[in-house]
Amino acid sequence: MKNILSLLVVCLLANVAVAQCSKTCSKDVKDKYVLADDGLIEATLYHDNGVVAQKGFYTQENKLQGEWISYDTQGNKTAIAQYNNGNKVGTWKFFQGDIMKEVTYASSKIAKVKTWEANDTRVVSYR
Repeated sequence: MKNILSLLVVCLLANVAVAQCSKTCSKDVKDKYVLADDGLIEATLYHDNGVVAQKGFYTQENKLQGEWISYDTQGNKTAIAQYNNGNKVGTWKFFQGDIMKEVTYASSKIAKVKTWEANDTRVVSYR
């Protein structure tokens, strides 16, 4: 009987500890939307772990506008994109470790792709 009672107390304490952590340890962050002075809506979107996933702007008509930056769940930049009234424009950059891809858009279609790779990095100092 003592073993069953002890097991029940341990289970109850474990349940309370997990419940407390889920309330206080949660990084449940709501996406943010702020009306900017120029009439655009500045958006900051978050991953489930609370790290910023994307930053950018919307028009009043809910179309992507200007620069959008994407991040992975660790906060590393994964992409820089450009939009004009919802259309893909300019040169986008995608980052994957030591590789960067530049994708140039024309009329919202891919016009050119360049791949860059960091093979050798050196630190230069000026005294």
